[in-house]
Amino acid sequence: MSLLRRAPALTLLVMLGPVLAGLAGTLLPAFGIMPALGRVEPGLMPFSELAAWPGLPRAVALSLGTGLGSTLLALALTMLICAGWQGTRAFRWLERALSPLLSVPHAAAAFGLAFLIAPSGWIARALAPLLGWERPPDLLILQDPWGLSLIAGLVVKELPFLLLMTLAALPALRPGQSLATARSLGYGRSNGWLKTVFPRLYPQIRLPVYAVLAFSMSVVDVALILGPNTPPTLAVQVLRWMNDPDLALRLRAAAGALLQLVLTLGALGLWRLGEMAVARCGQAWIEAGGRARHDAPLRALSFGAGALSALAIILGLAALGIWSVAGFWGFPALLPDAFTAKSWMKQGPQLLSPAADTALIALVATGVALALVLACLEAEHRFGLRPSARALWLLYLPLIVPQIAFLPGLQILALVGGVDGTITAVIAAHVIFVLPYVFLSLADPYRGWDRRNAIVGHALGASPARVFWRLRLPMLLRPVLTAVAVGCAVSVGQFLPTLLLGGGRVQTLTTEAVALASGGARRVIGVTALAQTAAAFLPFALALLIPALVWRNRKGLKHG
Repeated sequence: MSLLRRAPALTLLVMLGPVLAGLAGTLLPAFGIMPALGRVEPGLMPFSELAAWPGLPRAVALSLGTGLGSTLLALALTMLICAGWQGTRAFRWLERALSPLLSVPHAAAAFGLAFLIAPSGWIARALAPLLGWERPPDLLILQDPWGLSLIAGLVVKELPFLLLMTLAALPALRPGQSLATARSLGYGRSNGWLKTVFPRLYPQIRLPVYAVLAFSMSVVDVALILGPNTPPTLAVQVLRWMNDPDLALRLRAAAGALLQLVLTLGALGLWRLGEMAVARCGQAWIEAGGRARHDAPLRALSFGAGALSALAIILGLAALGIWSVAGFWGFPALLPDAFTAKSWMKQGPQLLSPAADTALIALVATGVALALVLACLEAEHRFGLRPSARALWLLYLPLIVPQIAFLPGLQILALVGGVDGTITAVIAAHVIFVLPYVFLSLADPYRGWDRRNAIVGHALGASPARVFWRLRLPMLLRPVLTAVAVGCAVSVGQFLPTLLLGGGRVQTLTTEAVALASGGARRVIGVTALAQTAAAFLPFALALLIPALVWRNRKGLKHG
């Protein structure tokens, strides 16, 4: 019982302890202290070397521009889609189209988008007959110097996430009643929703938006695939210094990681100032009373943008699939001259070991996270604990602090402790990022369980533990399995923790896929990226199938 009461504190320690330790492990080398290299005197030399790097201003501008730009676009599209279509049949269709795409790993989605928009991609092939192209156009689309392709890749992946976070927050706000009142007063649909629902909705999704901004500014795998190279974003350059054979560059990398943290905090502060400015302007806009009844073009534009995002990922996955079985495929043909399984037969056996490690890491990390989350939620139930707003901020902290800011410190600590390059270290790193998502997925269903079932169980003589194991968990089978699927998908997509804590010796499908970014072997990329996507999709399929089989004779539980 006492251990269960301590579960929330233990969970916070498991989740936040490595973040704080990693930040400390980054801070010391950033100021020149690294005993392994004989550096024991503090100094500012790493920052001087960082400032002397010619690509620093451009890398900083890219990180800020792509992070802020993609977050702003994803949030604006999400709000416009909800404003124009929430509660309609078309919105339900778009929700069903976007929701499954949340599980697609970022690397696989980035590769799929690259196969679409590249000068020799499907879009160029479709336009070739109209424009008379016989060869791929000489256009710098992928890895463009402005980071536009990187922004596009981030938007199509973050839009489903923000949409689902919005849908989770909307029911408590009763948007239908607010919109009906606004429409009765003559407001257009989009205008009425933005004036009556959005001001109450945004505080509920502020933390997910901050997490998206922090991720977009410091993402590595998507930036390696779609982002510019000369120079790259700051996070990518820090990774290059971390992997350089010259260990002295670790000091500069630590300084760069610290700068990335400062940039992210600065961007979050800038975003907060933007929120205040928008709130002030929005209040004046609401008080002005404009009705904007004719919003059909805006509604069509927002729905088209949402459908285009879903279509981009779906067509990208289709392009990956076709390239994985393509024979000769010359430009500008829309389809290959022949289909063959040679790529799968050649690459498949080589992916068995990374696939096994991917599954092992995902299952163990998710299992640890699930045990901690269930213990926390059960402690809430038994002891009447109520999480505060500060606890929610702590829950999001591993998602807001850039990975590149504390993972290098964790890698250094792992090197000192002699556990670097082990699968145990990788699993421990994955738990940090899996745990918040498992908690967010399971908390509402767990807290919403009808407690009258527990009262009946106790009246029949069942102990609290028996009620937990024999009533609550079986009845919450579907939400628990969904949380497991979310955790596994998050683990499958982790690139930086696997690369740094694994020291290049722990290979997963994600590290194998991203390693192919600099090459042109599209068939190999197609096979590897599809295998990675399948690894993320499989837990969701099982999460739907298992409850349907277990509760096939219990209609209420089957759909609960």
